[in-house]
Amino acid sequence: MLVIYDMIAVNLSYLVGLWLRFDLQFSRIETNYITAWAKFVPIYTLISLATFIVFKLYKSIWQFAGYTELKHVLYTSIITGILHTILITLLIERMPISYYLLGAIVQFLAIIGSRFSYRFVLLLRSDRENERKLKGDISRVMIVGAGSAGRLLLRDIKRTKDCDDIVVCFIDDNNLKWGKTVDNIPVAGGRESILDTVKRYRIDKIYVAIPGSTSEELSKILNICKEADCVLKNLPGMCQLANGKVEVKDLKDVNIEDLLGREPIKVDLDEIFNYLNGKTIMVTGGGGSIGSELCRQIAAHSPKQLIIFDIYENNAYEIEQELLMDYPELNLETIIGSVRDLKKLEQVFSTYKPDVVYHAAAHKHVPLMEDSPCEAIKNNVMGTYNTALAALHYGCKRFVLISTDKAVNPTNVMGASKRMCEMIIQTFARKVQAKKTSDLRPINVQRNNRIIEMDDYCYTTVKNPETEFAAVRFGNVLGSNGSVIPKFKKQIQAGGPVTVTHPDIIRYFMTMSEAVSLVLQAGNYAKGGEIFVLDMGTPVKIDTMARNLIKLSGLRPDIDIKVEYSGLRPGEKLFEERLMSEEGLETTPNKLISIGKPLDFNEDKFLRQLKLLAVYMGDNNGNIREHIKQIVTTYHTAHVESINSELFDNKNEIADGLHHEDLPQAAN
Repeated sequence: MLVIYDMIAVNLSYLVGLWLRFDLQFSRIETNYITAWAKFVPIYTLISLATFIVFKLYKSIWQFAGYTELKHVLYTSIITGILHTILITLLIERMPISYYLLGAIVQFLAIIGSRFSYRFVLLLRSDRENERKLKGDISRVMIVGAGSAGRLLLRDIKRTKDCDDIVVCFIDDNNLKWGKTVDNIPVAGGRESILDTVKRYRIDKIYVAIPGSTSEELSKILNICKEADCVLKNLPGMCQLANGKVEVKDLKDVNIEDLLGREPIKVDLDEIFNYLNGKTIMVTGGGGSIGSELCRQIAAHSPKQLIIFDIYENNAYEIEQELLMDYPELNLETIIGSVRDLKKLEQVFSTYKPDVVYHAAAHKHVPLMEDSPCEAIKNNVMGTYNTALAALHYGCKRFVLISTDKAVNPTNVMGASKRMCEMIIQTFARKVQAKKTSDLRPINVQRNNRIIEMDDYCYTTVKNPETEFAAVRFGNVLGSNGSVIPKFKKQIQAGGPVTVTHPDIIRYFMTMSEAVSLVLQAGNYAKGGEIFVLDMGTPVKIDTMARNLIKLSGLRPDIDIKVEYSGLRPGEKLFEERLMSEEGLETTPNKLISIGKPLDFNEDKFLRQLKLLAVYMGDNNGNIREHIKQIVTTYHTAHVESINSELFDNKNEIADGLHHEDLPQAAN
């Protein structure tokens, strides 16, 4: 139909040009001009259609016609006008000059009118639909950002039939737009007028459409918007704007990390790729929140083989299936086992010979570990010792421990256990450097409290081991298992109350992908014995975070959803530290990764203390906190049971002069 219309329009346009030339009197047109026009019709029809095809005028979706389509129609009108002038003059007859000009102008108007009239009809239909919405049950929308993204979003809302939104105003910081309209929608003011405008226009939803803004600027705007009792959504990326397609479905719920107000952390991806490419990588605890994200990012860097090692088969299966779907060429092995089981670890290391190990397997839940301290020691401390030992004896090139800021001056068993894990890593690194790895022997306690070591276990010592041991210490990760964010969201969905332990408690936060990217890059910097400390940015009050989440849900704290304070849990701090007072920081090529100066301690004494601790762990001894305190001297807790610390010191002195098989008797 469009082709037929064009065949008529391009030729009729020049006839209209003749008619205009002769003062709108058809009878005054000279016969030779009419004859020349008629003879040129077949030629000009072919020329016009060919030009229109070259400029793709029959492939555009005219419902979305814009500047590009207008430009193409203009080009075709100019080209066909020039060809018409030259060919009809040379082949048939010279026409009046005004004929050429008027014909080209009329043709342009006829062609552009046919294309844009369809869009105009749709806009009229959209206006009628908006009037219908105003009379029905609709949501009144404010769009923040009257730029290209905001306009495209407005148009999509208007033409979406099943959308119950109606845009009633714009907000934009450009004061030249204030008081003007965008598609007949007023620009009410800048960001400082958001809350007043919400009341004046009775806004139900706020859509933020400024994808080109910095994280800091976006955070400032979102923090204003969240104070309004409205549903808040954000247009996250620039890709839709670049494609010229911004739709309602592109809008995302505003997440708590959007309010943190800092730019996403960047790492050197080429550096990580060169480090991981072609290597066999093993991730313990690979099904957990940190471990699974490690697996995702490692899989994206073309390892020779990736080994997921986890005790919980459901999580391991879930990440396995995700990786197989996303990376069908990935050489992946998923192994169920516990880091407590040294024999299982030996079997895995001897079979797959991993080059790099990321040790993420650990019990991390602070209150639960306060209730079950021996389990924290078994899994975190002994599990780390076993995995590091297997890595050492089977030629692993690098071992990276995932630690936590709770290991700094710990007030809970979990933090103290992770500090011991750091000490294990430092001990292994120093023994490797001193070529005394024969001092590193398996620790295994049988029911009769007998410690089994190398002589009984027939453990083979590797000659000149070169394993580089390091730890990476960071704070809370948004969305990880046990994080407060999922907990708060569930409480909000249930109608409250949202429980915060203390109004002044603060924590460092980082997104999952950011933390893991930095862990991977820190692993590349490892030379042996370092504790890498990640810069977590500015700490955030948990109470503020909870209230922001309530506001982001369109509800009011303490009115719609109550916020209750439950009190600090056993072992919980008001704030976490990244460093102990004795530690200092050294820089790395990435300014967000620093190296904590290792603290001096007697490694041989520490190994003896670990063996003695294993006895109490095996007994599930209720006084194990005091024994932990003898090892981690910075560990302090308000929940200390009375015990004779001098007796424990005497046990250590006695143990120094005994053979390993006599240690249980000394402990008793």
